[in-house]
Amino acid sequence: MPSMATHTDYLWFETTTRQEFIRITDGVRRIVHESGITDGMVLVSAMHITAAVYVNDWESGLIHDFQEWLERLAPAGKPYQHHQTGEDNADAHLKRTVMGHQVIIPITDGDLDLGPWEQVFYAEFDGQRRKRVVVKVMGE
Repeated sequence: MPSMATHTDYLWFETTTRQEFIRITDGVRRIVHESGITDGMVLVSAMHITAAVYVNDWESGLIHDFQEWLERLAPAGKPYQHHQTGEDNADAHLKRTVMGHQVIIPITDGDLDLGPWEQVFYAEFDGQRRKRVVVKVMGE
Protein backbone atom coordinates (compact mmCIF):
# COMPACT_ATOMS: atom_id res chain seq x y z
CA MET A 1 0.00 0.00 0.00
CA PRO A 2 1.51 3.38 -0.97
CA SER A 3 2.04 5.91 1.78
CA MET A 4 0.74 9.45 1.64
CA ALA A 5 3.29 12.11 0.75
CA THR A 6 3.12 15.78 1.63
CA HIS A 7 4.73 18.88 0.20
CA THR A 8 4.54 22.41 1.63
CA ASP A 9 5.35 25.69 -0.08
CA TYR A 10 4.29 29.33 0.16
CA LEU A 11 3.05 32.04 -2.17
CA TRP A 12 4.13 35.57 -1.21
CA PHE A 13 2.48 38.85 -2.21
CA GLU A 14 3.23 42.54 -1.87
CA THR A 15 -0.21 44.07 -1.71
CA THR A 16 -0.35 47.70 -2.81
CA THR A 17 -3.89 48.63 -1.77
CA ARG A 18 -5.93 47.98 1.36
CA GLN A 19 -8.29 45.64 -0.51
CA GLU A 20 -6.97 43.48 -3.31
CA PHE A 21 -8.12 40.32 -5.10
CA ILE A 22 -5.29 38.26 -6.62
CA ARG A 23 -5.72 35.21 -8.86
CA ILE A 24 -3.31 32.55 -7.54
CA THR A 25 -4.35 29.51 -9.60
CA ASP A 26 -1.08 29.36 -11.54
CA GLY A 27 1.05 29.54 -8.39
CA VAL A 28 -0.95 26.78 -6.70
CA ARG A 29 -0.77 24.67 -9.87
CA ARG A 30 3.03 25.16 -10.05
CA ILE A 31 3.44 23.97 -6.45
CA VAL A 32 1.24 20.92 -7.13
CA HIS A 33 3.37 20.03 -10.19
CA GLU A 34 6.60 20.51 -8.21
CA SER A 35 5.30 18.21 -5.45
CA GLY A 36 5.14 15.20 -7.79
CA ILE A 37 1.83 14.18 -6.20
CA THR A 38 -0.59 12.93 -8.84
CA ASP A 39 -3.63 11.93 -6.77
CA GLY A 40 -4.72 13.72 -3.63
CA MET A 41 -5.63 17.19 -2.52
CA VAL A 42 -4.14 20.60 -1.92
CA LEU A 43 -4.97 22.87 0.99
CA VAL A 44 -4.56 26.58 0.20
CA SER A 45 -4.79 28.78 3.30
CA ALA A 46 -4.32 32.49 3.96
CA MET A 47 -1.83 33.05 6.76
CA HIS A 48 -3.30 36.40 7.76
CA ILE A 49 -6.42 37.09 9.80
CA THR A 50 -7.57 39.80 7.39
CA ALA A 51 -7.27 37.75 4.18
CA ALA A 52 -9.30 35.03 2.46
CA VAL A 53 -8.77 32.26 -0.06
CA TYR A 54 -11.69 31.21 -2.23
CA VAL A 55 -12.59 29.51 -5.52
CA ASN A 56 -14.86 31.21 -8.03
CA ASP A 57 -15.08 32.71 -11.52
CA TRP A 58 -12.29 35.01 -12.81
CA GLU A 59 -14.45 37.84 -14.07
CA SER A 60 -13.86 41.49 -13.17
CA GLY A 61 -17.56 42.27 -12.77
CA LEU A 62 -17.96 39.46 -10.25
CA ILE A 63 -14.91 40.59 -8.29
CA HIS A 64 -16.37 44.12 -8.18
CA ASP A 65 -19.68 42.63 -7.00
CA PHE A 66 -17.87 40.75 -4.21
CA GLN A 67 -16.20 44.00 -3.11
CA GLU A 68 -19.47 45.93 -3.03
CA TRP A 69 -21.34 43.11 -1.27
CA LEU A 70 -18.64 42.75 1.38
CA GLU A 71 -18.58 46.51 1.95
CA ARG A 72 -22.34 46.46 2.60
CA LEU A 73 -21.93 43.54 5.02
CA ALA A 74 -18.92 45.00 6.90
CA PRO A 75 -18.40 48.67 6.03
CA ALA A 76 -15.01 50.25 6.70
CA GLY A 77 -14.86 53.15 9.14
CA LYS A 78 -17.66 52.10 11.50
CA PRO A 79 -17.03 52.34 15.26
CA TYR A 80 -16.41 48.62 15.78
CA GLN A 81 -15.53 47.37 19.29
CA HIS A 82 -12.25 46.01 17.89
CA HIS A 83 -11.13 49.57 17.18
CA GLN A 84 -11.05 50.28 20.92
CA THR A 85 -7.88 48.17 21.03
CA GLY A 86 -6.09 50.66 18.79
CA GLU A 87 -6.75 48.72 15.58
CA ASP A 88 -8.73 50.07 12.63
CA ASN A 89 -9.36 46.90 10.64
CA ALA A 90 -12.41 45.18 12.15
CA ASP A 91 -14.15 45.27 8.78
CA ALA A 92 -11.24 43.31 7.26
CA HIS A 93 -11.60 40.56 9.89
CA LEU A 94 -15.34 40.31 9.22
CA LYS A 95 -14.89 40.23 5.43
CA ARG A 96 -12.34 37.44 5.77
CA THR A 97 -14.73 35.40 7.89
CA VAL A 98 -17.48 35.69 5.28
CA MET A 99 -15.18 34.67 2.39
CA GLY A 100 -13.33 31.91 4.27
CA HIS A 101 -9.64 31.50 4.99
CA GLN A 102 -8.88 28.30 3.08
CA VAL A 103 -9.95 25.88 0.37
CA ILE A 104 -9.24 22.25 -0.43
CA ILE A 105 -8.91 21.36 -4.11
CA PRO A 106 -8.73 17.82 -5.50
CA ILE A 107 -5.67 16.73 -7.47
CA THR A 108 -6.24 14.26 -10.30
CA ASP A 109 -3.54 13.14 -12.76
CA GLY A 110 -1.09 15.60 -11.20
CA ASP A 111 -3.20 18.73 -11.75
CA LEU A 112 -5.86 20.81 -10.02
CA ASP A 113 -9.26 19.23 -10.63
CA LEU A 114 -11.23 22.47 -10.98
CA GLY A 115 -14.48 23.08 -12.84
CA PRO A 116 -14.36 24.84 -16.22
CA TRP A 117 -14.63 28.39 -14.82
CA GLU A 118 -13.13 27.87 -11.36
CA GLN A 119 -10.02 29.78 -10.32
CA VAL A 120 -8.27 30.18 -6.95
CA PHE A 121 -8.07 33.66 -5.41
CA TYR A 122 -6.38 35.43 -2.52
CA ALA A 123 -8.48 38.28 -1.19
CA GLU A 124 -6.75 40.86 0.99
CA PHE A 125 -8.82 43.24 3.13
CA ASP A 126 -6.09 45.07 5.10
CA GLY A 127 -3.12 45.12 2.77
CA GLN A 128 -0.25 47.34 1.72
CA ARG A 129 2.42 45.01 3.04
CA ARG A 130 3.98 41.58 2.48
CA LYS A 131 1.51 38.68 2.81
CA ARG A 132 1.63 34.91 2.27
CA VAL A 133 -0.44 31.80 1.61
CA VAL A 134 0.51 28.27 2.62
CA VAL A 135 0.01 25.56 0.01
CA LYS A 136 0.04 22.02 1.45
CA VAL A 137 -0.14 19.20 -1.14
CA MET A 138 -1.13 15.76 0.16
CA GLY A 139 -1.54 12.46 -1.63
CA GLU A 140 0.28 9.84 -3.66
